[in-house]
Amino acid sequence: MSKVFVIGGGPAGMFAALAAARAGCETVICEQNEKLGKKLFITGKGRCNLTNACDTDEIFENIVRNRKFMYSAVYSFDNFRVMNYFEESRLPLKTERGGRVFPCSDHSSDVIGTLKRNLKKEGVSVRLNTKVKGIQSENGEVSHILFADGKRERADAVILATGGCSYPSTGSTGDGYRFAGKLGHHIVPPYPSLVPFTVKEDYVKELMGLSLKNVTVTIRSGKKKLFEEFGEMLFTHFGVSGPIFISASSKVNDAVLKGELAAEIDLKPALTEEMLDRRILRDFEDNKKKRFANAISKLYPAKLLPVIVRLSGIPPEKKVNEITLEERKHLISCTKHFSFTLTGLRGFEEAIITRGGIDTKEVNPSTMESKLVRHLYFAGEVLDVDALTGGFNLQIAWSTGYLAGISVSSQIPRSKLRSI
Repeated sequence: MSKVFVIGGGPAGMFAALAAARAGCETVICEQNEKLGKKLFITGKGRCNLTNACDTDEIFENIVRNRKFMYSAVYSFDNFRVMNYFEESRLPLKTERGGRVFPCSDHSSDVIGTLKRNLKKEGVSVRLNTKVKGIQSENGEVSHILFADGKRERADAVILATGGCSYPSTGSTGDGYRFAGKLGHHIVPPYPSLVPFTVKEDYVKELMGLSLKNVTVTIRSGKKKLFEEFGEMLFTHFGVSGPIFISASSKVNDAVLKGELAAEIDLKPALTEEMLDRRILRDFEDNKKKRFANAISKLYPAKLLPVIVRLSGIPPEKKVNEITLEERKHLISCTKHFSFTLTGLRGFEEAIITRGGIDTKEVNPSTMESKLVRHLYFAGEVLDVDALTGGFNLQIAWSTGYLAGISVSSQIPRSKLRSI
């Protein structure tokens, strides 16, 4: 009987195994961790944002790299099929802001539990604590799996779903890149993505722990605008994070890896400079005899206030009725253009996903099969495909896993498939 090995027990690997087994393949998952879905367990802050309820066409707008490569995979198993799959598996779902889809329980363990039950139902063999050392090929096609304990097993097909390099503590250590590289595949250099930024200025780091909502962030390289988004952000001990900057990292990581970028925050995007000036004048009028630092306390969060005062250049003890028009203009500028310098990205330990991976030019987008080695398939983050936050990266995992799984069965003679 034929045997399909799936290397990696994350979302892409589990879904690939389910699809292959349901199509009649004898399927084995090899997972080096002590349990399946270790990284899936921490996604969405432990709640598991498993897809997005947007129109399927919008999925591609949120894929940052190689979106055209994903057409066949997404339309083979789109976001609505993902939702139907889990609900039919008795996992109730809910949709939140931005179309983000979560289990009603808010527990990622319930998503993993659902997949594990279905793997058992489909007869998938799961080998935990099983580290693969490599993949062998003969005459241009997959032949054997090599294990770290020295054993070797015949394989009729292999689905490589080892993930990227993000959160290495969960087992994503780049093994898949090494396996594919030894078989002749080109690996697009992996870098952290959906990750916080480091910042040069100390005054930004002083704001550690401060979260800002309803602000607009703009990032530039010289005069060229690279990114602009409205939303929420967070100051940290090393720089900036939060939803806006996490999304920004996926779009400007090429540029920041080459050099520093200029960033600015519009702290009051709902107000024009003229409207903000009138607001400041009202505060000054209500606090005529107060010191400058005390007169604007209602305009800024307490933690931000001393930094704004310092950047404005206005002495904090100066009475508001002594503040000049030029000083007031500079205060407005500091508010509408709170500026700092992005110096780089944090590491893989904090990255939600990996940018880079197996070159999609060497993979058949209609089947996820290698163009270089027959019966070798890829699924999930190991590929050079990544997306923004909001459930889109897990959608990539489900879609590529499913397509790889059903494609494997079509390449194996029916006589070798187990009875469905």
